[in-house]
Amino acid sequence: MTLSAFLGIIIPFFGTVLGSACVFFMKKGMSENLKRALSGFAAGVMVAASIWSLIIPAMEQSENMGKWSFVPAAVGFWLGILFLLLLDHIVPHLHQNASQAEGPKSSLKKSTMMILAVTLHNIPEGMAVGVVFAGFIAGKSNITAAGALALSLGIAIQNFPEGAIISMPLKSEKMSKPKAFLSGAASGIVEPIGALITIAAAGIVIPVLPYLLSFAAGAMLYVVVEELIPEMSAGEHSNLGTVFFAVGFCLMMILDVALG
Repeated sequence: MTLSAFLGIIIPFFGTVLGSACVFFMKKGMSENLKRALSGFAAGVMVAASIWSLIIPAMEQSENMGKWSFVPAAVGFWLGILFLLLLDHIVPHLHQNASQAEGPKSSLKKSTMMILAVTLHNIPEGMAVGVVFAGFIAGKSNITAAGALALSLGIAIQNFPEGAIISMPLKSEKMSKPKAFLSGAASGIVEPIGALITIAAAGIVIPVLPYLLSFAAGAMLYVVVEELIPEMSAGEHSNLGTVFFAVGFCLMMILDVALG
């Protein structure tokens, strides 16, 4: 594994860790406006990453199929949606601002189910990074080191507010600051693990790379619509979440085009 690939895998996790560390510096809990802004920003980054870093490359790598080049992207996209839908039904978890847990009935603590909710949507992000770097390492696709790094940086940037969004409420649940920090950081560990597993299976990944790129995109967009958009629109009417969605989208678009 090259140094750039190793850094690309680790960088998103550091984004979560730094965000979780906000629990040590913010005396009060997050305001609703800040939560809306952070959720909107994260949603914008994920949507832009899904389009420029995953779906468009999936179609480009299938261009030999001519007018049918959309097939791998469409099939992979729906598999990603269905995969997250399945996880939503089999894993007990609790979203921000929700009063009732989703998934099967469980005796797990509220804090544990909040961590599981974030961990669930970190899975497709880890897969996305792993798939892109597997393509780069194999040298059998048009994925460049800079393009792969752009995706990694984009996910790290949106992981920062995500880490804060999970650790701050845990502190409000009367959890100690160090424990809230470790719990928030732990929710992001599935990303490097998922990326490493994907890269290790590169021999299987490369032949179906277009499907896996769009699979990660579908899973990420499921998270955006299912969780982040409701969070950025929660409470009284506000345009704040929408504005920060645009900021995140534009930033990720610039990163991908400039570095890719």
